[in-house]
Amino acid sequence: MIHGFDSLWLPAAMLARERQPELVDALMGATRYWLVELHFQKGLAGAPADVIAAGLQTPVNPVVAESFALAIVASEKPPAFDGLTGHQPDVSKAQRDTKLIGLAINELGKVATAGGAYVAESSYFQKDWQAAYWGANYARLLSIKQRYDPHGVFFVRHGVGSEDWSADGFTRMADSD
Repeated sequence: MIHGFDSLWLPAAMLARERQPELVDALMGATRYWLVELHFQKGLAGAPADVIAAGLQTPVNPVVAESFALAIVASEKPPAFDGLTGHQPDVSKAQRDTKLIGLAINELGKVATAGGAYVAESSYFQKDWQAAYWGANYARLLSIKQRYDPHGVFFVRHGVGSEDWSADGFTRMADSD
């Protein structure tokens, strides 16, 4: 059971000697609230030019090309089953974990001002998700989506064009046609 999950692309500019103290402060500040995992295999900074160019041809937020890692701050607990004695969800712990994860990610956001998150490893409640997941690619992706799927048959929460649907995904919004 996931209590909270968030991610943030960390810019390679923070690895410059003069910026390292800021990065250390942000990481230490974040870990005062929650464990931070750094996934170094996800950012493209330092990759050969052809790899970066290929990466920029995908829909992922272009900030990935300038990032050395994806920071992940998350919490999970064993499966919970409402009504099954000994396996009920601990709602107060989940709320507390979610708050602490948010505080940790905010500390990292002080140095990762361009932001960005990886759609498959991020908050279900991601604010400004169009910018976070897709960045400068969003307008182009939306145009493609509208051309090839004008009725919004294919959608996923916080996917391109999903703002045309209700939060629960069951109702197409009236002004989107």
